[in-house]
Amino acid sequence: MHKALKIAAVITASLWLTACGKQDDGAQAQQERPPTPVGVMIVEAQSQAIQVELPGRSKSFLEAEVRPQVSGIITERGFIEGKEVTKGQSLYQIDSATYKAALVSAEADLARANAALESAKAKAARYQTLVKTNAVSVQDFDEAKAAYKEALASVTVAEAAINTAKINLEYTEVKAPISGRIGKSSVTAGALVTANQSNTLATIQQLDPINVDIAQSSAQLLRLKSKLKAGKLLKSDNAAVTLILEDGSTYDQQGTMQFAEVSVDEATGSVTLRAEFPNPDGVLLPGMYVRARLDTGKDPQAILVPQRAITRNTKGQAMAMVVNSDNNIEVRIVTTAEVIDNNWRIIDGLSSGDKLVVEGLQKIRPGAKVAPQVLTEETPQK
Repeated sequence: MHKALKIAAVITASLWLTACGKQDDGAQAQQERPPTPVGVMIVEAQSQAIQVELPGRSKSFLEAEVRPQVSGIITERGFIEGKEVTKGQSLYQIDSATYKAALVSAEADLARANAALESAKAKAARYQTLVKTNAVSVQDFDEAKAAYKEALASVTVAEAAINTAKINLEYTEVKAPISGRIGKSSVTAGALVTANQSNTLATIQQLDPINVDIAQSSAQLLRLKSKLKAGKLLKSDNAAVTLILEDGSTYDQQGTMQFAEVSVDEATGSVTLRAEFPNPDGVLLPGMYVRARLDTGKDPQAILVPQRAITRNTKGQAMAMVVNSDNNIEVRIVTTAEVIDNNWRIIDGLSSGDKLVVEGLQKIRPGAKVAPQVLTEETPQK
C-alpha cells in the first residue's frame, strides 16, 4: 500500500511539471507574438456643411377651382381632361339664350329712359324761361326740374342694367382663370349648373414651378438655433434644397427655400418650410411624399470617420478603437451626429491627430499591441 502511494505521488509530480512547462512555453510564445497589423486613419477636422433630411409633400404653385357664376345648362366642354390649358381659354359654354334676351330687354329700357329724359329736359328748359315772366308757377318749374333729374337717374339705372346683362352673358362662357393642368370634369354637356355652387366643375393646377412644404420639428429648430448661437455651427449661405423621391431616387432639379412659417402647428409640433422647384417634365405631382435635404449650417471643425470604424457595445454606446502612443489599442466612447456620405460626424470622443482603427477590428482587443499602417485613398481595402 505504501509503495502504491509513492508511485502515485511520482506520477502526479510528473504531470504537474509537464503542465508548468506547457504554460511557460505558451507565455513565452505570447510574448514573442508579433504585433497585429491594422489599418488606421489620422483623424482630421475639416469644414463641413451640415444637412438635415426632412419629410415634405409637393403642392401646386397655383390652384384654381372652376365654378359657374351664372345658372344654366352646359351646352359644350372646350378642353381635354388632364391636359394643359391657358388663362382665358373657354372651358364650358352655358346656354346663353336667356342672357341674350335679358341684354336686349335692358337695351330697350335704356332707349325708353333716354326718350323720357329728352322730354323732361325740354320741359324743364321751357319752364325755366316761363317762370321768369310768371307764366308758370314756381312749383310747376320745381316739379319739371325734379322730373328731369329723375329721368337722368333712370338712364343711369338702365345703363347699369345693360352692364349687368353683358357681364352675365359673358359669364355663360366659363374661362380658365389661370394657366396649368386641368383635372377631370365633374359635369358633361346637358348638366344643370347654378351660380356659385359648392361643387367645382374642374380644378386647374400650375405645376411648373411647384412648391414643396417641408415639416421641421420645433425642437430640432431650437437645437439648431442654440448651436448657431453657441458658435458650434456657422450659418449656411446655401439656400438650395435637394429632393429624394418616393422610389429613393434623387430629383434632378434643385430647389430654393422661400420662407418659413412664423407659428408652430399645435397638432404636430412642427414648423412648415416652403421650397420652390422647377418641374419642366411634370415629375412632381401635388400630394407626392418626398424627403428634402437642406443645409442647416456649417461645422468649421467637423470630424468625419467611416461608418465601419464605429461599433456598438452591449449598452448601445458608439465605440471607436484608437491606437495610442505606445501602439496599444484604446477604446473610446464617442458621440455621433448625422451620417454624411457614409461617414459619421463625431461631436465628442475623438480629436484631430488620433489614429483611428478602420481595418482589422475583428483581430484586436483593448490593450493589444498592434502595428498601425496609415491608409490612404490609394490603399486597397481588405
